[in-house]
Amino acid sequence: MESKTIYLLMADIILLIHLLFVLFLVFGLILIFIGKLRSWSWIRNPWFRWIHLGSMGVVVLQSWLSVICPLTIWEMALRDKADDTVYAGTFVSYWLEKILYYQAPEWVFIIIYTVFGVLVLSSWFWIRPRPLGIFKHHNKNNQVL
Repeated sequence: MESKTIYLLMADIILLIHLLFVLFLVFGLILIFIGKLRSWSWIRNPWFRWIHLGSMGVVVLQSWLSVICPLTIWEMALRDKADDTVYAGTFVSYWLEKILYYQAPEWVFIIIYTVFGVLVLSSWFWIRPRPLGIFKHHNKNNQVL
């Protein structure tokens, strides 16, 4: 396989990972709220909730500090190595780019990320996750909460 093709494939994989990360954040929060209404116990999984909250915290912090996401940096570096700086790559890369990157001033994204981060943080307090295994709480019937 030609090195340009390998770089483009790796860039497309990173773009896909980036999209999946965004979907995890967005649909994770939606499912937390739906799960509260439907009494789904898995939405209180502490590992899921810590990862979700921490991931959103990183996104908000990056936006406040005007730091470009490492996934974007890696993807662009790979596209540059493949001499593909205009997203003229595969069909998948073109459409994922259309879905994932928007044209708006930076302050718009800072506000959107911050508001979404506040929603994720408030879901933490409104829909409490279970404690981590080493910090289990028991009710009067000795059931783990």
